[in-house]
Amino acid sequence: MLTGGRYDAAIVPSTRTLSAPTMTARRQERNGLRRGIAVIALLGCGFACTEVDFAARAATSERVVADRYTGLAIGGFDPVAFFTDARPVQGYSDYEVSQGGAVWRFSNPDNRAFFIADPDVYSPGFGGYDPVDIARGVTFAGTARLWLIVGQRLYLFGHEDSRAAFAANPARYLLEATRRWAVLKETLAR
Repeated sequence: MLTGGRYDAAIVPSTRTLSAPTMTARRQERNGLRRGIAVIALLGCGFACTEVDFAARAATSERVVADRYTGLAIGGFDPVAFFTDARPVQGYSDYEVSQGGAVWRFSNPDNRAFFIADPDVYSPGFGGYDPVDIARGVTFAGTARLWLIVGQRLYLFGHEDSRAAFAANPARYLLEATRRWAVLKETLAR
């Protein structure tokens, strides 16, 4: 019957009896798979949060130049490679160690072992702060891209001008920076 432009169908009772819906084997399998994926995703998030937590706990010191979010010292570059390869080499998360309030990365397991054996030899002087700025009485983070090795010690610089000035007269800057570092270091969080 047609009423006002709308067709109203007569309601006819169904002859089928309603029962609880049953899942087919395929639907049960899909639901089980979804649950498995959800569990794996949650476990993955848990491991990722643990890794971030490790880095956050590692970057608790300002006495070593480290990224405040990742905890990586000297931008994740391998501090030993400056000596062995005479250039900055990016480290890998497979070879890292937490030391001195930062996470240090290395390009190979040998460099990691060298660092663990003697971190004072391979970590940058003045915690990676620019020695020219320290000699002036301020702390300015150095970068792994501007560096020099003087007297078997790695120094990082924040400016090209600082590196050039230091290279011209390292004894002058080291004397003053060493004197001022003792005081400046105390102003930095442990």
